[in-house]
Amino acid sequence: MTVLHVLRVFMGPDGSGGNPLGVFAEGPVIEAGRRQAVAAGLGFSETVFVDSIANGAAAVAIHTPAVELPFAGHPTVGTSWLLRNLGEDVSVIRCASGDVAAWHDGELAWIRARADWVAGIPEPDRLDTPSDVESFPSPAMGEPGHYIWAWEDEPAGRVRARFFPTDLGIAEDEATGAAAVLMGERLGRPLTIRQGVGSELHVRTPGDGWIEVGGRVELVEHRAYDLE
Repeated sequence: MTVLHVLRVFMGPDGSGGNPLGVFAEGPVIEAGRRQAVAAGLGFSETVFVDSIANGAAAVAIHTPAVELPFAGHPTVGTSWLLRNLGEDVSVIRCASGDVAAWHDGELAWIRARADWVAGIPEPDRLDTPSDVESFPSPAMGEPGHYIWAWEDEPAGRVRARFFPTDLGIAEDEATGAAAVLMGERLGRPLTIRQGVGSELHVRTPGDGWIEVGGRVELVEHRAYDLE
């Protein structure tokens, strides 16, 4: 028996939306060979296994229901927030792609990453209007994924987006931090992205190829998980 922590990451300012995330803070109790099946069984868009914490850095493995990812946004934001709330002094989430700086600023949890760490996200496809984004037909499972967006307010940097990672075993992702990293790199400016049914992602572009992504996080539950 171990504990599964369930979070919502990138909630909207009214508390709506937020992408569910599962985190095993005691990741080593689940063998590497079992993790993909565990993630598939849970069905979250991503599940995180924290393998070690030392010198302010947490080493993690990130799984979708279908594959392991070298980096992902909402898992790193959510895991850093959770570990801080569990009393761990963590400022780095160590992924296969690289060391992700993590911190808290007001009501937002932030990470800093690079666009070339992003895998499994298609090139963002700009549509004409937010209505086009809303009415976009969902691809069938197994088809190539689509990330679509349109300006809600271009001068203010407000974007409406949806992501269909059907090639990763997910019908639609409620909030996608890795895609926000790509958007920040492609557009080269601060953004506020409204995704899914009510999620909100904040993007900053400090320079030197780094992109910062932040959002609100909430604990949903601590759940006993049977290892048998």
